[in-house]
Amino acid sequence: MSHNDIVTLGCRLNTLESEVMRDEMAKAGVDDAVIVNTCAVTAEAERQARQTIRRIKRERPGARIIVTGCAAQLDPAKFAAMDEVERVVGNAEKLDGAKLFGAGQNEATSIIVSDINEVTETAGHLVSGLDGRTRAFVMVQQGCDNGCTFCIIPAARGPNRSVPLEQIVAQVKKLVAAGHLEVVLTGVDIAAYGSDTGLTDANGTGLSTVISKVLGAVPDLARLRLSSLDPARLDDAFFSVLANEPRLMPHLHLSLQAADDMVLKRMRRRHTVADVRALVDRARTVRPDVVFGADLIAGFPTETDAMFATTLGNVENLGLQYLHVFPYSPRPGTPAARMPQVPGDAAKARAKQLRDAGEEILEHHLDSLIGTTQAVLVEKPTFGRTQTFAPVLLDGTYTAGALVHLDIVGVQSGELTTTHPNKQAAE
Repeated sequence: MSHNDIVTLGCRLNTLESEVMRDEMAKAGVDDAVIVNTCAVTAEAERQARQTIRRIKRERPGARIIVTGCAAQLDPAKFAAMDEVERVVGNAEKLDGAKLFGAGQNEATSIIVSDINEVTETAGHLVSGLDGRTRAFVMVQQGCDNGCTFCIIPAARGPNRSVPLEQIVAQVKKLVAAGHLEVVLTGVDIAAYGSDTGLTDANGTGLSTVISKVLGAVPDLARLRLSSLDPARLDDAFFSVLANEPRLMPHLHLSLQAADDMVLKRMRRRHTVADVRALVDRARTVRPDVVFGADLIAGFPTETDAMFATTLGNVENLGLQYLHVFPYSPRPGTPAARMPQVPGDAAKARAKQLRDAGEEILEHHLDSLIGTTQAVLVEKPTFGRTQTFAPVLLDGTYTAGALVHLDIVGVQSGELTTTHPNKQAAE
């Protein structure tokens, strides 16, 4: 580790917020500090956070350890009680350098955590770039108003709060000026953008307004991607922008969680399998090259073998190419933790079946690209990704951040293989 460090656990939003804290750390001039930005999505995530803190202290006994993030927000006293920890800072405070680091270098353990549900604004910090990344993330909203039975995140992140549109545009402009060709709009529930402020599209949430404004205001942005989307919130305006904005990448990651209606109901999700099928069909109609990712929980409480078989069959029938699969892990404080549990080994076995199915579907997608020419964003000299997020194996002669057109000739170990780039402008 270097003199000051940030250890990031969990989601893309944490990754972005860590970059803001890195800037705050530089401005504050702190010395020999380590920030641990925690995750609380499962009890295991909290255990890993505590384990990480102890490891850091062993490796750097003189360092100040400051703990923040979702696990710190939910149970600050538990982290403050650790001998290794000097300061515990909540999610609402962690982007403010004065609150993050405090006045003294050696003050006793302090807790700076407010009630996240009382927070009504989202700070719009401008990050100049993400260190070592060609793909940059821009936060468009914080928090979540949904009450899914398995999820603790609303308690850790608070209610839905949208970042002002002009701040989003300014952030994207700054990142593109710094050399990023691809930006991902991220948050806890980005499809809910605008529902807290009244900024809505004709039929929905305001997310399509963000997409259109960003692409219109930043013509040099080559690619715009979206993080996880709630299927229940995608409306007519969204499909219009998907159809008409070629710089919006044809890769939609759905917060699906299950594909059995009874399980979805017990999760308190707001979509049905029929809703998802209609969404997928409509997206493929307006954007034939679109691919889909999906978050899925295997072994949710009360899920029977038959319910799981329904989810597995529907995932295969829908042809969802990129699956993020998690065996259910009870999160204390959530309704699902009090429901009849599926044995852990059964949940893991179901998760493996889903992952295997996903790998097969993705393999078909990669095979379908053989013989085509693809625009590839080079992430490092030996690796890049297509518009549909397909991984591409490169020969090491390309420059990170370049956008090149390549002929796809095969698939090797789950990655596309190529010839040299065509003599034509990228995208």
